[in-house]
Amino acid sequence: MTGLLAAEWWKIRSLRSTYYILAVVVVTVALSAFMAQNAARTWDSGSAAVRATWDQTQPVEHVMLSLVQLCMAVLGVLVISAEYSTGMIRTSLVAAPRRGRTLVAKAGVVGAVALVVGELSVWAMHVVAELIVGDRPIANYEAPLSDQVLPLLALGLSVAVVALVGCGLGAVLRSTAGAIATLCTVLFVLPILAGAFLPASWGEPVTSMLLPSLAGQLADLSGVGVLSPPGALAVMVAYVVVVLGAGTLLIRRRDV
Repeated sequence: MTGLLAAEWWKIRSLRSTYYILAVVVVTVALSAFMAQNAARTWDSGSAAVRATWDQTQPVEHVMLSLVQLCMAVLGVLVISAEYSTGMIRTSLVAAPRRGRTLVAKAGVVGAVALVVGELSVWAMHVVAELIVGDRPIANYEAPLSDQVLPLLALGLSVAVVALVGCGLGAVLRSTAGAIATLCTVLFVLPILAGAFLPASWGEPVTSMLLPSLAGQLADLSGVGVLSPPGALAVMVAYVVVVLGAGTLLIRRRDV
């Protein structure tokens, strides 16, 4: 298994798209700093009446989290779909005939990379925004950093979860375009549809179970969803188990 993990680590480093995706994450962090600067400037220039009515409740790391999640999910897709598109999957499966272990190794590397990138980006966005905002009462940045440790860790973990879902979808669909389209539907379209078309009594419970809503509930943010942090974590694990389980079953049973 160690050899498989080392091989998958080498593969992910050799993909040019990996560095493009990481560059987008860096740009996202830089953009979050610009957003924090704009919020501070707006606060400083606003009158007392404007400040009293101005609603800036979402920290920038929460606003930009979905983009970081999408970047790492695309990386998860490409780790396996790129091999299908080039035909290299045949070589990989000849070298490692136990197909389930091959997918586990890919998922392990993707999850580790996404966890590191997710935590670093979320913490960087928060710390930089906190330095820019200072003691202005904007998005709770005036609170001690020690109070934000668990929420920030939860947001970073959600990036790894979404990346693993992307890896599983890549194994199930074997298509980069199809898997990315499915991811965009899950992350962006389904929450809109649930909020717009479901009855009020169903809307919040259903939305709370969707992947984009789980990070805030895991971070125990007030007013976000109906799940407790352990419940949100259990649903996250269920997403990963179901999608990767389906990918493992299909990669074992069908021809390459």
